[in-house]
Amino acid sequence: MFKKILIANRGEIAVRIIRACREMGIRTVAVHSDIDRNCLHVKLADESVCIGPASPADSYLNIANIISAAEITSADAIHPGYGFLAENTYFADVCESCNIKFIGPSKTVIELMGNKSEAKKTMKKAGVPVLPGTDECVSADDPKLFKIAKKIGYPVIVKASAGGGGKGMRIVQSEDSLKNAIITAQSEAKISFGNSDVYLEKYIEEPKHIEFQILGDEKGNVVSFPERDCSIQRRHQKLIEESPSLIPDKLRKKMGHYARLAAKAVKYVTAGTLEFLLDKKGNFYFMEMNTRIQVEHPVTEIVSGIDLVREQIRLAFGESLGYGYGDIPIKGNVIECRINAEDPEKDFIPCPGKIESVILPGGPGTRVDTHIYPGYTVPPTYDSLIAKLLVSDVSREKAIARMQRALFEFEISGIKTTIPFHKRVIANEYYKKGEVYTNFITKRIYVVK
Repeated sequence: MFKKILIANRGEIAVRIIRACREMGIRTVAVHSDIDRNCLHVKLADESVCIGPASPADSYLNIANIISAAEITSADAIHPGYGFLAENTYFADVCESCNIKFIGPSKTVIELMGNKSEAKKTMKKAGVPVLPGTDECVSADDPKLFKIAKKIGYPVIVKASAGGGGKGMRIVQSEDSLKNAIITAQSEAKISFGNSDVYLEKYIEEPKHIEFQILGDEKGNVVSFPERDCSIQRRHQKLIEESPSLIPDKLRKKMGHYARLAAKAVKYVTAGTLEFLLDKKGNFYFMEMNTRIQVEHPVTEIVSGIDLVREQIRLAFGESLGYGYGDIPIKGNVIECRINAEDPEKDFIPCPGKIESVILPGGPGTRVDTHIYPGYTVPPTYDSLIAKLLVSDVSREKAIARMQRALFEFEISGIKTTIPFHKRVIANEYYKKGEVYTNFITKRIYVVK
């Protein structure tokens, strides 16, 4: 097994990886920017190295500094977590050339599945259902543009080919706004990903966002886990996830089959996620594949009883899965709320600052993944996620009651957080009935007229 792993990330995911490594007897190296020197992951790791100033470009995205940190500490592997360099093909390539194991899939798979249009073509070839749309990228000056969009059928969505997290995406209801939407999406994609390519897809109104966690080993074995419903989103950013979803068991098995088929089609190794859109008629379509561990992975860990980070490390080392799809149970119901340092009453504006006090919820079936503590200062430079609150119980109804109790206990003073927002969602009658779609927030919580 690996003797020392460098975690090329920060915050709660870095803490999560360090904990898994310690249980496996693996030493850890934390990297940090100068303003993160007091972050919890730095305190918990066996060693730490400052890799630059606050700006991500100068620290957590600074490949040269991260590789140097791995070399001077003799780390034999790097875990990228999620975000930052987790799906960066060049970084994976550099790790390989420096004889440092990148804990993730191959650079070829990252590149293939990171390009949304190429990923779609690959899935279509493998027989996985895909949304109607363009196989190639489009531009506003394409003479066939309107004809292409009409054939797909309005509404359509413009999507960045190298995108993710809702960047470079625009919904278009008619041809009147199509060209402007493409130009705007291209500009945003260029700024966010350094790639302005966009393509068109059929836009499914009021779908559910259903995703399947998968694991694969180097021998070609693949398993899928009980699905996660990630439909509660704001601007394509997930806010609440749960497992299992309320889909019928027959549909669950069918979607799981295609998730495994997709993973096998690209010879996937370690942890990844297949994301699908599910319409009200039970039709589902491949949306994208995330070639990394996800923010919401603890949902699957609790519902299955399997430590995904441990498995990810083990599989990256070359070990076999040792179990099959039929060996993974569904243990009750799990709900996760992402707690962000944001003001939900002011359009979720980020609220960095010093945390004065923290009261974490506890009790049966309650888990909090976080890196905050009293006196910690949330910097303005990075993502606003500061904690993930998870609860589990024997039924969805009881899990909802447990989440309401846990949110009541959870207190963070000194900054604004999304805890009040989550209380509002969990108490919503439509949420309780499971009538949840990707437009839930604008339709049921903050109504947009």
